[in-house]
Parts: sequence; C-alpha cells; structure tokens
Amino acid sequence: MIVNNNMIGGENNLSAIMVIFGGTGDLTHRKLMPALYNMLLDGLLPEKFRVVSIGRRDKTEEEYRNEVRTSIDKHSRNKVDPDKWAILNDMIKYYRFDFRDLEGYSLLKDYLYQLDKAAGTMGNRIYYLAVAPEYFETIVQGLYKSKMTKIEGAWSRLVIEKPFGKDLITARQLNQKLLEVFDESNIYRIDHYLGKEMIQNIMVLRFGNLIFESLWNNKFIDNIQISLTEKLGVGSRGGYYENSGAMRDMVQNHIMQILSLVAMEPPIKLDTDSIRTEKLKVIEAIEEISPEFLRDNIVFGQYGRGIIDGVPVQGYREEENVPKDSMTETFVALKLHINNFRWAGTPFYIRTGKRLGTYGAEIVIQFKALPNILYFKDSNIQEPNLLVIRIQPNVGVFFQFNTKDFSTHHDLVTTKMDFSYASPIQGNTPEAYERLIYDILRGDSTLFSRWDEVEAAWTVADKIIGYRKQSKLKFPNYDAGSMGPIRAFELLAKDGRRWWNI
Repeated sequence: MIVNNNMIGGENNLSAIMVIFGGTGDLTHRKLMPALYNMLLDGLLPEKFRVVSIGRRDKTEEEYRNEVRTSIDKHSRNKVDPDKWAILNDMIKYYRFDFRDLEGYSLLKDYLYQLDKAAGTMGNRIYYLAVAPEYFETIVQGLYKSKMTKIEGAWSRLVIEKPFGKDLITARQLNQKLLEVFDESNIYRIDHYLGKEMIQNIMVLRFGNLIFESLWNNKFIDNIQISLTEKLGVGSRGGYYENSGAMRDMVQNHIMQILSLVAMEPPIKLDTDSIRTEKLKVIEAIEEISPEFLRDNIVFGQYGRGIIDGVPVQGYREEENVPKDSMTETFVALKLHINNFRWAGTPFYIRTGKRLGTYGAEIVIQFKALPNILYFKDSNIQEPNLLVIRIQPNVGVFFQFNTKDFSTHHDLVTTKMDFSYASPIQGNTPEAYERLIYDILRGDSTLFSRWDEVEAAWTVADKIIGYRKQSKLKFPNYDAGSMGPIRAFELLAKDGRRWWNI
C-alpha cells in the first residue's frame, strides 16, 4: 500500500457526500454507480456515505434509483445482492438542478447541509464532475460563490475527468481557474488507466524483483512497446472525437502516464509526491520534438471500411457527426527516446488506434539478443526474451524464454510462463474506478495526475498535434480490422524490429 501523509482516518472523517454533476450521464451509469456498489460489497464504503446525483431531467428519486439498479445489473463485475443493493439504494439521492444556473448552488448547499445534519456527519465533500469539460469552470465557480468548497473542520475534493484542456494554453487557463478555488492537493485529475491493477503492478514488478530491476535499463533491454488498441469505432461520439483525435484521447494522458511508470527511476520513498516527481522527470527527458523527429518517427492513420469479427463496418468519415472530409487521426504510432542515463539509445514504440484487428492494452519489454554462437550458431533461430505486462482484457504477466526441445536432440524452443489474473483462483479483481474512488475518499492522490505532469505531457503532445495539422495526409489509410497503416510497420522495420502481438 502507498503511504500518504494526507490520508485521513476514522469512520467519520472518511464519511462524505459524493456530489455527482452529470448524475444521469453515461459515465455515472456505466462506471461510477457499479463501482460504488462493488465498493459497498467489499466493505470499502463508510456507513454514513451518501451520493447526491445531480441532473436536469424531471424524475423522482425512486425512478432514478430504479435506473441505477438497472445499470448496476448490466455493468457490475459482481451479481447484485438484494440486501446490499437495499443499503446502497438508501444512500443514493437525486437532486434536480441545472448546474449552469449559478443562483441554484445556494439551494444545493442547504440540501447537502440537511443531509449532513440528518446523518450526524461533518460536511466532507467529493465533487465529481462527470460532465463535458466546458462546464468545469462553471461548476467550480458555482461551488465557490455559494461557499461550498471550504467547510470548517471538513475537507472538499474536486474530481475531474479527461480531457484536461484541449492544448497547453487551455489546460493552463483551466488549471488557473481551479487553483483559485481548490488547492492542488484537493484536485483529483482522474485517469482510469492508472486505476487498473496491472498499471499499479508495474512498480511492484520492477522494484520488488531484483531479476527485473537489475536488467531494467539500456544495457539489457532492446526496446519497449506500448500498445493500446481497440476494435470499436467512435460510434455516437463522433462530435467529441473530431475535437480530440487519438493524440488527445489516448496519447497525451493514458500513454504518457504508462510511459512514465515504465521508465521512471525508483522513488526515494513510496509517497505520493516522490512517485509523481519521478514520473515527471521521464516526460521532461523525452527527446526534443523537432521537425526532423516528427518526419521520421510518427505515423498518423484514419480507418476506412473493413471487417471486424466477420462483420462489415463503416469508415470513420461515415460515422455519425463526422465530416466527409475529416482529417482527424484515429491511429497514432510513434518512436520516442528518453534521454537519461538509464534509457539512452533504447527506443520506446507506441501505438494506439480504433477499429484495429485486436482489442487490448499491453506493454512489451524486449530484452537484447545473445551473440549468435553456441546454441544459435547453427540452425536454431533465437527468439528474444520478452516480458509482457497485460493491462486488458486478460490481466497478468507473460514471460518468454528459450529452453531445450525435449523431443529432439538439438533444437531449442521458446517457453512461455503466463500468470493471468483472469484465472479463477485470482477471483474478481477490482475495476479501476473502485480503486480510484476509494483513494479519493482516503485522500490518496498517488494514482492521479499532478498539474506539472499534465503540463509536461501537453508540451510534448502540442508539438505532435501541430505537426499533424500542417501535414498533408491521405486519409483513410488503413482498413478497419487491420493493425493500422503500412507505415506503422515500416517505422519498426527500418530499425530491424517488429510489433509484437502476444
């Protein structure tokens, strides 16, 4: 467990009202409510915890609770226990309110105060902004003007979902507005990838195993590949994706966070700031993003028509709310170097995209080859040692090494050791939002992005996005169901390498 000096213990101090702005939205129904139910099932919700879902739609509390029950039935990792649901049912409140109306926040304040008074709690608040980013500032100003952000003897925490800004300038502007109301220590920029079990396990694998950490450098590692691939297209989110693209949607946040965890130096201690500081150093050490770098080391793609799992699918430009001449990228592949003593000369290959042939997220560490003498001097083909960290859908660790083929006299074969969390003996692992909400309750911000991390990531992403806008690209340039544009394969082939699909 990570040690955090800001954690607040005690049942009453952990009790809080979680106010969800966007309580009728997709995120609340698919992720937040199922997460809260499973936390209750695991004994992680305080007895006096309350949820106030804010929505503009006219519905009764009973109607809303029934909708939540349906969502939990559909999306929970555990089957619903009627007795446990009855407890959560009593915790959930529905409050009809248009959060764009700044005058209405004083009434919300009175409502929350009455809930505290009835429960005998002290006024702790989690303000979860499950809304479009353009409303972040509006809601924060409403909370500030109604004096809901600082209650004597209690804490208030602000949770915001990505994207955090559209570029470096807008991110800085938004952050400044948030800091006028909340301290940095009370701002939780949520990236659900950091709540995934194997993301958290990266540090344990490295710093808890001498066999890996002693080899975790440019002397022994040939290259590292990070792949986040999706079979799905943009669906009904075409309007959002047109303003995002793969760079903003995946690279600036998820991939930069994964990269920093894989490449970071050992922190001086396992507290929040020490870990975040080492992650920041990785992003700051990324090689200079020059025009020459961009020309040689990045590939953009956009999917056309194709076949996914035997079913014909339409191209990106045919999706809902997408212009017929859209130049938005749905695929990015790039090669990076981290210019420090540990990683100098070791390439990091990154790819992410929609409508690809596989769905998954994994990190592949390819170790360097031995000289082609002894066992490999004749007919044996040397396969590299690989350590694969599987993030989703099959969660676990895979290791490939060479051994003798006992059915022959001379041949070698690769042997695979696979430790999977999908195994029945591992049980049902917690979803990312369960871990992250629990950490918010405890005041542990280790798995959340600090502002300087976000700023550094935008500094890198902005240069790449700017290059994409100026480039003359021929889209679409890969078929749905493939693994991306031909140039993405050539990116590694020119280095004598290939993408691993384990």
